[in-house]
Amino acid sequence: MIKLFGFIFGFVLFTALCAQGPVAESPLIKEGEGPFPQLIIRGATLINSTGAPPIGPVDIVIENNIIKNIKVVGYPGIPIDSSRRPKLIEGGREIDAEGHYILPGFVDMHGHIGGRSQGAGGEYVFKLWMAHGITTIRDPSCGNGLDWVLKHKKLSEENKITAPRIQAYTAFGMGQFDPISTPEQARTWVRENAGKGADGIKFFGLPPNLFEAALDENKKLGKRSACHHAQLEVARWNVVHSARAGLTSMEHWYGLPEALFEDRTVQNYPLDYNYQNEQHRFGEAGRLWAQAAPPYSDHWNEVMDELVELDFTIDPTFNIYEASRDLHRARRAEWHDEYTMPSLWRFYQPSKKSHGSYWHFWGTEEEVNWRNNYNLWMTFINEYKNRGGRVTAGSDSGFIFQLYGFAYIRELELLREAGFHPLEVIRAATLNGAEALGMDEEIGSIEVGKKADILIVEENPLQNLKVLYGTGAIKLTDDNEVIRAGGVKYTIKDGIVYDAKQLLADVKRMVDEVKAEEEYEILQPGIKKVIKP
Repeated sequence: MIKLFGFIFGFVLFTALCAQGPVAESPLIKEGEGPFPQLIIRGATLINSTGAPPIGPVDIVIENNIIKNIKVVGYPGIPIDSSRRPKLIEGGREIDAEGHYILPGFVDMHGHIGGRSQGAGGEYVFKLWMAHGITTIRDPSCGNGLDWVLKHKKLSEENKITAPRIQAYTAFGMGQFDPISTPEQARTWVRENAGKGADGIKFFGLPPNLFEAALDENKKLGKRSACHHAQLEVARWNVVHSARAGLTSMEHWYGLPEALFEDRTVQNYPLDYNYQNEQHRFGEAGRLWAQAAPPYSDHWNEVMDELVELDFTIDPTFNIYEASRDLHRARRAEWHDEYTMPSLWRFYQPSKKSHGSYWHFWGTEEEVNWRNNYNLWMTFINEYKNRGGRVTAGSDSGFIFQLYGFAYIRELELLREAGFHPLEVIRAATLNGAEALGMDEEIGSIEVGKKADILIVEENPLQNLKVLYGTGAIKLTDDNEVIRAGGVKYTIKDGIVYDAKQLLADVKRMVDEVKAEEEYEILQPGIKKVIKP
């Protein structure tokens, strides 16, 4: 019976995360323009994500969905000689992007497609992602059901819905009526999962014999994997064990501090700790990195170097825990007022049963612990990148006051805070994600022969990542006018041009309609609505 504990916990957590049944489907409507026989983006500065510095002005020639030519057409500050530019063919379209910046489409490596408890339907989530330049997501657990996710994956590939391309990583054990209790049962489930069309597996932790068998079988099938090393199994099997056994990526940071323990084998849990109490869980998690080997110590270096050698991917999702270190900032984020669904706002509120709503009495001590936690965590992640380790960008939105799309841009800011150069941030968000998914020959950088996944921004995101938020960045003009600068202007996916600001306006309309129907007003926790006489 004990052997089943990890499986049972994983399934229970998966169910809690993803709620009961699938969310609303995305409507079958053709939005955006294209693909075109030829599309030329003219005169922009290119940030191609390979680590190369920006260059421009360039003209980028796209035919249907493939980048055919990237041509430097001049020098900054000098009028472009039209004779040097690629010619537009009949039936083609061109975008004047002079003064703009071009980046590859973003890859969100931790993109749950809504949840019934959150009230976040497919169209709502997809448009928030696309409005922020996210053209590919990895769904780490397929909470709406594998059939639902694969259906929308296909519709996205066919461009029948407005959505990023989708990689489906099924939660281990999903669809299994009886608990998996033997290695052969684990192998059988893995084979059946692959046969159903899943791209990979998301684990939450398992007894070692089951985990080893499942990873081995998954590796034999050429599939990739991710894991949230939940505390209920991590004392027996941490990140290093998983990476050695064939896990290709880890989520968050669970399992990493435990691999760095030197003077203990389990986390220093208070004796009244109960994992099912979410404030206990997250409160004590904020003390965990301080229990690990110190930065640059022998053991710290050994663990890091082994993970780099194993070509292991770390997807830190810094943003999803930011409320732990600054609850006020996360819950007061300006986009909540216009873009957060009432049902999602209700889900965020203090609760004893909603996952991640652990604000039972969150205070200064917890936030200070988490700030120290971040310092140690970020030190490891930045050095991992410096030594050649692959770090990606993922958001895990829909929990803990983090909103789809917006939270992803916050993740980029936090990678910058960790010590990444802005060019390294963009590479983590694009090419690294594509490599981790095995898609780097198709997407992840702007290079000839790759698919046309591109975003166009009016401001330089390297100077200020905030210009990527849908709400833009506050800027004082030379005329002393306060404006909002930036926001993605166009998101191009599969050669189809989407007006990113219109997608965001669509989301606002959806939210406004629900608010009007419910007569709902977003209020901060503990504040009661005043009923006027």
